[in-house]
Amino acid sequence: MTKSAHLHPSTDDPIRAAYAALVRGAASGDDAAMERLLMRAQEVAYRFSLLVCGHPEDAEDVMQDALMKTYQYVSRIEDPEAFRTWLYKTVRNACLMKRRRRVDEPAHLVSIEQGGVDDDGEPQAVSVAAHGRPADQQVMDGWIGERLRRALMALPPPYRAIVVMREIEGLSTREVATILRISEANVKTRLHRARVMMREQLGEAVSTAAVDI
Repeated sequence: MTKSAHLHPSTDDPIRAAYAALVRGAASGDDAAMERLLMRAQEVAYRFSLLVCGHPEDAEDVMQDALMKTYQYVSRIEDPEAFRTWLYKTVRNACLMKRRRRVDEPAHLVSIEQGGVDDDGEPQAVSVAAHGRPADQQVMDGWIGERLRRALMALPPPYRAIVVMREIEGLSTREVATILRISEANVKTRLHRARVMMREQLGEAVSTAAVDI
């Protein structure tokens, strides 16, 4: 990671500052800082990759890859303030590679509800707890509500990634632009379109529910 102070929309961001402190500590040989950094990276990488990759097994692999790279390269990070941007870029790139290797990849990523099957062969929701995630993130419904999740999963992957990064992960427009290698104006345009599509999805869901009632 090269020095890039221009990536920082605000030096007062407590999340960015916390990551930077952990990166500096881990890079200096502080084992406790390294452990805390890896724990944070694990949560972020798994949540983001599950929403963007769509396949639980891919999310697990991507998370492990991100943790390994964090451990290996933390001492080489020249700009600790931009660690979060580097992490999301690493996870996104790994997700893209996973998708390209899947010869049977569907046009749209599978929904969270299709993450697995039970003993009777019936679809079941992905349980984050089953993958060792923190208790407060045991199920995807803990991150976003059911209706919102369905609307999110109906988005084309490029739009979904922007919504996840901006609205769920809380990254700035500048950070998202850096990760996706597009302009900030393009990020804003895609985010607006994604919001419109999600509103339409949510509106259709409400209409369908009203008819059913």
